[in-house]
Amino acid sequence: MKYIALITGASSGIGREFVRQIAAAYPSLQELWLLARNVPAMENLQKACPGIHFCILAMDLTDTKVLEELELLLKREKPCIRLLVNSAGCGKNGLVAEQDWRDACRMLDVNCKALTAVTMICLPYLRRGSRVIQIDSGAAFLPQPGFAVYAAGKAYVLSFDRALGAELKAAGITVTSVCPGPVDTDFFQRGGITLNPWKRVALARPEQVVRKALFDAEAGRELSIYGCSVKLLRLAAKVLPHRVLVGICKRLLL
Repeated sequence: MKYIALITGASSGIGREFVRQIAAAYPSLQELWLLARNVPAMENLQKACPGIHFCILAMDLTDTKVLEELELLLKREKPCIRLLVNSAGCGKNGLVAEQDWRDACRMLDVNCKALTAVTMICLPYLRRGSRVIQIDSGAAFLPQPGFAVYAAGKAYVLSFDRALGAELKAAGITVTSVCPGPVDTDFFQRGGITLNPWKRVALARPEQVVRKALFDAEAGRELSIYGCSVKLLRLAAKVLPHRVLVGICKRLLL
């Protein structure tokens, strides 16, 4: 049986960093399956990670036919997925009334629908000891004015992950939600997002976020939170009324 890691959003940002660190830390893996739309970027990654075979799959995960192709490929190859990393994501900020509904729905298609579909398609190929790593966000802990659709989608991911983790526990498969604050990648530039000073101060390096995520996943933790600001946000969301915190966020972020 072939042992693989499957990584979505592998061509840039956090996904690209997962490819680099998994290639270095898991020499027993026979292949890394990279899923993204940017093929040249994934080919450059392969050149930077000699010694491990890459299976490069050009896929737009918002396309149902593409998801069906992935399902058929897995049925044909029948690998053991040692690591599943759902890193594909997109974001756009702005007031709900001022956003294009098409952009909002695409956000949910990528961040929620595609993540759910890929996870479910991959489930039959996970075995005891497999790890599922879902790239979530600190935005999952609290509604965010000015980032309402994105934060709501990430709250969905966190809820889905927790329930799935409970379902898979007896099988020895763990699900880890990675919930960082803002990370210094091209995510913001691609989404046309302007960082306010509060978030700019809290920017984390992708190398640090991914290193902690892999460590927490191997430890079987359901959450991987990098950064003191996000840990404080999670604590505040537990003890203070959300209406109070949402009001504070509105003053700080808008």
